[in-house]
Amino acid sequence: NKIAPNIPEEAPILSVSKGIETSSLYLMTDILKQTCGTERSYAFLSGPSFAREMAMNLATAVVIASDDTQLANDLCQLLSSSTFRCFTSKDVIGVEVGGAVKNVIALAAGMCEGLGLGTNAMAALVTKGCIETQRVAQILGGKPDTLKGLSGVGDTFGTCFGPLSRNRNFGIRLGKGETVADILHSSSEIAEGVDTS
Repeated sequence: NKIAPNIPEEAPILSVSKGIETSSLYLMTDILKQTCGTERSYAFLSGPSFAREMAMNLATAVVIASDDTQLANDLCQLLSSSTFRCFTSKDVIGVEVGGAVKNVIALAAGMCEGLGLGTNAMAALVTKGCIETQRVAQILGGKPDTLKGLSGVGDTFGTCFGPLSRNRNFGIRLGKGETVADILHSSSEIAEGVDTS
């Protein structure tokens, strides 16, 4: 709300935030349209993109979703490099749901690891989580096939199995018996899946 008056009315907005607002259950598309208006174009970037790896110029691929195809294409051209590849989608809802729900699945995958349940249990949990994510996206108006791409299984796999995942690491600590309050108090990082779950 504070910055909205300072953004020119014709300026498009690219959101790189992933998540669901807990008080309203709004996605970023809803929040941005509510705070910055419906007259401008919006785009939403998602996919497996750990900041540390990007800072090291390691290969990264993401998807930019927008109702405005030209904006998505322009942003892809602007942001793509030899180590950062952008793809486009028109399914804003599907891309946003994938980016939010994968954090909850990663918490559960981390708990599997922390409890010592094994790779079979974790793989089953993540697989079923991906299927449920498709259902959520479809209920909200997204396309299930979108969740088979970078913003769905791609982001989910990275978050569930990657050592840089804050949500996975939070889940591991939960699985080993620490309380949510203790983990939150001792951690300097935010695990978005805690509130989303």
